[in-house]
Amino acid sequence: MNRHQPVAIAGAGIAGLTAALSFARKGISTEIFERAAVLSEAGAGLQLSPNATRIMTKLGLLPQLQNVWSEPQAITLVSGVSLKTIASVPSGEFARNRWRAPYGVLHRADLQKTLLDAVSANPLCRLHLGTEIDDGDQYDFTSMIGSEPRLLVGADGVWSKVRKRIEGAGKARFSGNIAWRFTHGEAEAPAFFDTTKVTAFLGSGSHLVVYPLQRARSFNVVAITSGADPGEPWDNTLPKQENRQRLFEAFSGWHPQIVEMLRHVIEPTIWPLYEVNDGAWNQGDDIVLIGDAAHAMMPFAAQGAAMAIEDAFELASFVADGKPLSAFADHRKSRVARVRSRGAFNRFAYHARGPVRLGRDLVLSLRRPESLAADFDWLYGYEPKD
Repeated sequence: MNRHQPVAIAGAGIAGLTAALSFARKGISTEIFERAAVLSEAGAGLQLSPNATRIMTKLGLLPQLQNVWSEPQAITLVSGVSLKTIASVPSGEFARNRWRAPYGVLHRADLQKTLLDAVSANPLCRLHLGTEIDDGDQYDFTSMIGSEPRLLVGADGVWSKVRKRIEGAGKARFSGNIAWRFTHGEAEAPAFFDTTKVTAFLGSGSHLVVYPLQRARSFNVVAITSGADPGEPWDNTLPKQENRQRLFEAFSGWHPQIVEMLRHVIEPTIWPLYEVNDGAWNQGDDIVLIGDAAHAMMPFAAQGAAMAIEDAFELASFVADGKPLSAFADHRKSRVARVRSRGAFNRFAYHARGPVRLGRDLVLSLRRPESLAADFDWLYGYEPKD
């Protein structure tokens, strides 16, 4: 492998842009290919836990992010029926002290812009918009960038075209869950929305996550429940009225204040949640997958963006050290598997019914906040290979 050859990256989302900056930090140039002609402000809010912000700090992006995010003082679990607090994990300064990195919440577009600005300013990164790396066997890189890349990185999401080039790779499958996403202005927000917290309201078979978006002066709201597969594409939407009615019905037995809030939601966007099952991440030392292309997962551990960021950063370290891609894949798979297990546990706990729900509430209420925080040391305190 010629060290002076660039790395080709398919996809200019969080994984792809973070990978480009991580490679540049190691002195490796990248060519990023994005099928969209313009990078739009798609999506809504996201959570960046300390394991992700630690990497943002290493990439020199923390000052920019601090200007557009909020650092919640706590992550709180609340009953969606009674609005009583079940448990709370401290964050804010506590997170900075315990996990040596902040916990931030922000709009996805603000993170993307921060990454894009850094990529645009870096001479080792070159972005090609309106150009897609398809799933064919060959692609004429030489005519576009003047040489063959040393490596192709598939950072092109859950419907990855690059993944189709890898024998034995995982496949996208519907998770059985639906997410409704919308924002709610601070001025009109109900009193139980707290600007200082990430709050997860829990109910039988569903849950609702709410946190502030500083720059937009609004709250990000994600409602998740079980549902039928509407099929591709990822952003398949129902007619507006039918969409609102399904959302209202899914949470009809909740606290009256939550039901009233949902009744007045104007345009919720429905997102069928897909995941990518386990499979090969690499084809020799020529092609490798990261982020959702490799392991799209359910949002129950709020780690989708963080795992993409970890993948991107550690891939650059493995490549710079001359390690085989199989070593990178083995290293990351064990980490991702543990995060998936945590997400599966949270799904069970968040959507518990009957006696299981009562037992969950009792056990959590008896634990001190610091004890609950210790459960996240392995996740938030992770030190990436550098």
